[in-house]
Formats: sequence, C-alpha cells, structure tokens
Amino acid sequence: MVLKKQKKTFQRIVVKFGGSSLADGLSISRAVKSVIKKARQGVQLVVVVSAMGKTTDTLIDIANKACNSSISNEDLDDIMAMGERTSARIFSAALKSLKTRSCYFDPENPNWPIITDKTFKNAKPILPLCEKMIKTHIEPLLEKDVVVVVPGFIGKTDGGAITTIGRGGSDITALILAQALSADQVIIVTDVPGIMTADPKIIKNPEKIAEIPVDALVGLADSGTKFIHKKALKYKHPKIDIKIISNMFGDLDSEGTIILEDFPKNMIIEQYPNSATAVTIVGKELSKSPQIFYEILNVVNKVDTEFLGMSVNHNSIIIYLASADVENILETLHAIVVKTENAIAMAVRKNLALIRIKGIELEETPGVISSITKTLNMKEINIYGIFTITSSVVVFVDMKDKEKTVSLIEETIGNNNTYSQVYGR
Repeated sequence: MVLKKQKKTFQRIVVKFGGSSLADGLSISRAVKSVIKKARQGVQLVVVVSAMGKTTDTLIDIANKACNSSISNEDLDDIMAMGERTSARIFSAALKSLKTRSCYFDPENPNWPIITDKTFKNAKPILPLCEKMIKTHIEPLLEKDVVVVVPGFIGKTDGGAITTIGRGGSDITALILAQALSADQVIIVTDVPGIMTADPKIIKNPEKIAEIPVDALVGLADSGTKFIHKKALKYKHPKIDIKIISNMFGDLDSEGTIILEDFPKNMIIEQYPNSATAVTIVGKELSKSPQIFYEILNVVNKVDTEFLGMSVNHNSIIIYLASADVENILETLHAIVVKTENAIAMAVRKNLALIRIKGIELEETPGVISSITKTLNMKEINIYGIFTITSSVVVFVDMKDKEKTVSLIEETIGNNNTYSQVYGR
C-alpha cells in the first residue's frame, strides 16, 4: 500500500537500532555501515542503541538468581543499563575502525544527556534538563560531523544514580534527542519492513503501509501489535516524522512506514456537543445472529444521523446515535426486532451526554475505569454506557449531569494532567 515516494533530503537524523538489529557482530557491522553511508552524504547523525539481542533479559535473569529475587530496583537498573552501555561502546568503536569520527555517551560521565526522576525501573525524563544537556553536549559534536552514539533506555538522576526508563525506553531516548536537536527525522531500525495492514503471523500476504497517523497506530498498539511502544509516542514532536524500516537491507534510505502527526501529551476530556440516544435490543444469543447486525447498521447508514458507538454482548446490542433525526429510524429498528426470531424487545434512552477521556497516559493509570465509575456512583450519577477503545474511555450519562460528570472526572484522573475540548476536535 505504497502511497507516495519517501525521498526527502535530511540534514540531521536520529537513528535507533533495536536489539534484533544488534544481535551479533555481523548485524552490528551492517548497522554501522548504513550509518557511515548516510554520514558521508553530509547528514548529521545521532545513533541510539538498544542492548544486543536478549542481553537485558539475560542480565535480569542472572541478577535475580544471584540475589534470590531480592535485588533492589536501584541495583537492578544499574545492572540492566550495562546492555545498552556495552552496545554503545562496540558501535562507536566499529565506526572509528572504519575511519568515521565518533564518540559515545555514558551515564557515568558528567555530560550524560538524559536526566530523570528517581523512579527506578520506570523513570520519567525531566525534559527541560534533558534538552539543556543535549544542546550543550551533543549538538556541538554534530556540528563537527561527529557521529554520536547514545545508549537508549538509560537515565540518570540529578544525584548521579543510574535509572532505566522502562518499556519503550530506547524509543523514548531517540524521540527526546530528536526534539531537542530539531532533527528532520527519527529512523527506527527493527526486524520488520514497516507497519503492515495485518500481522503477517496471522494473515497471509499483508501489505506494507507507507504512512500512518499516530492515532491509528495507537489503535493497533491497543490490540497488542507492537511497532513502537505507545508510551514513547508521548515524546513525538508533531513536525518530526518517524520512519520504521527493516535491518535486513542495511540501508537507512530503505522505504518503510512513516508515522505522522502526534498524540496528546496529557489526558483530554472531550464532550460531544449534542445529545445522544441509546437504542438497546435484547434477545437470546443475539451475538450469534450476524444478520441483525447487518440490518441495524444498514438502517443507520441510510439515515443522516451520526453513529457514536456500539456495545455488544451475548444477549444484547446497544447502539449510540446522535439524537438529531433518530426518530426517523426507530420504527425501522423496531421492525427488525419484531421479525428477528431470537430478538425480544427494544428500549430507547434519549438525552444522553457523551464524554470521552483519551490519552496515552491512560495506560499508565491502572484502574482508571473503576476510579471513574466509583466516583460517579458516589455522587449518584447513573452511567448508561461505558466502553474503551484506542487509548480512550467513553462514558454516557444523563445530559443534566454532563457538567458535573466532567468536573468529577477531572478530579478523579488528575486535574493538572487534563484539559477539555469539544468531541472530535
């Protein structure tokens, strides 16, 4: 599914090599040569490296066994960091062996650029400090045509303790560097040729997607597909695209998939501007009757009313529609219920408010749905529908409770970490 050529001229690039791209000496050599080829085109490069192959898993296993699984998080971070630190040394040495100017950064040195808080195993980068260190210590080297190698996944506290950033850590490192350096592009080199229209382990002959917006990618990640860790997307700058390519070609100009745009950094509470209507159809084993789904959706499609969502279980179907013009299809929907053998009855609830909470932060907020429902229940606000999809939670309440619900949700999930907007903006 190639939409257009991906040929552009870049002056500054951040390249991240995943562990599979650095699994052995030959893999590292191929990666190094791809960087040298780009550097000789006059491109300034920062290389972010993961640990080689399964090194991190091996270090964790050995440390846990040696310490009887009682090792502190601080000590474990110090140990886990050795994988990336070793990769950086080898990669830089290989560059220099091929007559390319290079240096690597290490958290033991005072010029280390990724500064974090003290949450070991899942540290959060302190972006203003990171940006200052990157501009002070890395940018001048790029201006001198030095290829800079930075171990990903690793941070350091202002007190000098080594931390790790957690899942997606190397991707986060690359995106922080790109933003601070105003890079033209981030290239992630992995073991896949790009993002596919389906998982090739499940579907035969899926097609490669040339470009994909972050919103769509987050939806795939929610379904368990991992191309870039969702947490890392918080750090993507809207003007800096990410390209995912395969390591098998050894060429940074390879066509892959371009990730466009950005995703909200904080959680957003969206309010649908109009009222919604819920139409509930109950019966027996409705989920086994695909014809009723077809007929319902066909009716909705023919009428000029907005389809807001759908909830299905074994014995019921609920469709949520914009209230405008919904009267035009209620009789038709009822006719479907009457003629469907295993359908029993239909109920309609009007004047509902749709509120959606979305943001990548949701995955880092365990129990957010139960917290919301508990809070609304305590304030005697009835919930007439709730479901999750693509890093968002959708809640339906009575329209008269809309403003109160939004206020309570803001308090529940952190008032300083949210902002409200009109649904769909």
